[in-house]
Amino acid sequence: MPNRSVDVMITAFRDGFQSVYGARVFTEDFLPAVEAARDAGVRYFESGGGARFQSLYFYCNEDAFDMMDRFRQAAGPDANLQTLARGVNVVGLESQSSDIINLHAKLFKKHGVTTIRNFDALNDVENLIYSGKCIKDAGLKQEVAITMMSLSPFWDIKENVHTPEFYCNTLKQILDAGIDFDSVCFKDASGTATPKTVFDTIQQARKMLPKEVKLRFHTHDTAGTGTACYEAAIRAGADGVDLSMAPASGGTCQPDVITMWHTLRGTEYKLDLDIQKIQIAEEVFKDCMKDYFLPPESKAVEPTIPFSPMPGGALTANTQMMRDNNTMDRYPEVIKAMGEVVRRGGFGTSVTPVSQFYFQQAYTNVMMGPWKKIADGYGKMVLGYFGKTPVKPDPEIVKIASKQLGLEPTTLTPLEINDKNPKKGIPAAKKMLTDAGITDHSDENIFIAATCGEKGIAFLKGEATIGVRKNGISDEPSQKAEKTKSAGSMDLETSAFGNVKSISVVTGMKVKTGDTLITVMENGKPVEVSAPFDCTIDTVVAVPGTEVKGRDTIVTVIK
Repeated sequence: MPNRSVDVMITAFRDGFQSVYGARVFTEDFLPAVEAARDAGVRYFESGGGARFQSLYFYCNEDAFDMMDRFRQAAGPDANLQTLARGVNVVGLESQSSDIINLHAKLFKKHGVTTIRNFDALNDVENLIYSGKCIKDAGLKQEVAITMMSLSPFWDIKENVHTPEFYCNTLKQILDAGIDFDSVCFKDASGTATPKTVFDTIQQARKMLPKEVKLRFHTHDTAGTGTACYEAAIRAGADGVDLSMAPASGGTCQPDVITMWHTLRGTEYKLDLDIQKIQIAEEVFKDCMKDYFLPPESKAVEPTIPFSPMPGGALTANTQMMRDNNTMDRYPEVIKAMGEVVRRGGFGTSVTPVSQFYFQQAYTNVMMGPWKKIADGYGKMVLGYFGKTPVKPDPEIVKIASKQLGLEPTTLTPLEINDKNPKKGIPAAKKMLTDAGITDHSDENIFIAATCGEKGIAFLKGEATIGVRKNGISDEPSQKAEKTKSAGSMDLETSAFGNVKSISVVTGMKVKTGDTLITVMENGKPVEVSAPFDCTIDTVVAVPGTEVKGRDTIVTVIK
């Protein structure tokens, strides 16, 4: 029997970077590997979107649109370049207004993208309707995605959620809504869905779709089951899978393309690639990345992930953040705390932005005590501001979130909310540019301001800083904090004297007057140092176990 070819998208230069390096990679460093992959016959690349949009402004002092243009040049005119979009959140953590969502599609088309994979982390199909229309109206291909994850077998769950039936019902809603798409992907960002669930889901979905519609499956190897799930998907009728290249493969990323080729040896399936040429391309890629710090957790199989689903694309971004904030020693506690946060938050899929909401809340629960403070994104999610969660969140958590955030639960869609919000949209972004003294109101600059906020403005003013880790570059916390301090931030000092016992905040966290920033042991007693006003944490300077004294800077903030 002749082998059936399996289509492959190489994810190394988007999800690989996001999963292994926290998305912090300079364009100039990796382009030779793109060219080598092109020379090896690769014609389908994941080239951007996801965290690889904001990260270029936040950490690399680079323009994502310039990166996209150069990627197209390196990959060649005929390559299918695909980016990742988060429905109404497009390429950020915050949801956007209609005009920004439409601008996203137009700009990505302008800068060389062929296809956009579009998903909603809550599987709220309402969030895919307008965003999908914009993608097609811009002349792009749309791969509509349904997000998956496994739930712990030890949870007492009565609702039919995150099962093959749940996923195929979401696909039915997409079909019933008349969303125009070119292909369908089932996307498991945490790599926790079981091979059986994958097989049954793909098999049922294949029966629901016209034969000419391509069906793909995406997973990560975080739990060690990536190749087993891919083989299950292929046997069930998937036309294609996502694979990466070493050194950005395995562990928190997709399985390596060579590993998957080996898995299929002797079967009726084959990858439509020349593996010997891929081996050469991988050697080029390894050389490109040899100077980058490789977080050990990024290449490891983590058996606890099925019980606390943290996606590979968020795991290293968060551990990098914990290194920045000198709290990496609390990482096991945070991962353990993820389970309760998912369970009580309504079972949205653990994929960005929801995975970040889960992590932020789990981190806050560990650092400040369970549910003492509701993280902004998590709170808005359980209150309905990002759409409908698959299951109603725990009423107690909804009540706490409503009280702390000063918001009532809502049934309005994110678009209905954002289109009425004067702080959202093109006019608001233009005002940000004008207030910052930036006279160039190009579509690109408007989009950067809308999706990247103050850090985007800092980039446009030439005031962005570097936060990329390479081997041999000092990782000393005090130096690190100074490097990543944003323009417009201000220092907060302590009046306490003693050793820092704990840090209660992380970069990007919004705090209110009186919220605890750090706890200092002064004369044997814990002293909490609180925020003097409402602000957003820019960098954390204080280090647990080190001494502080009056007038020492403990954090920098943006008012």
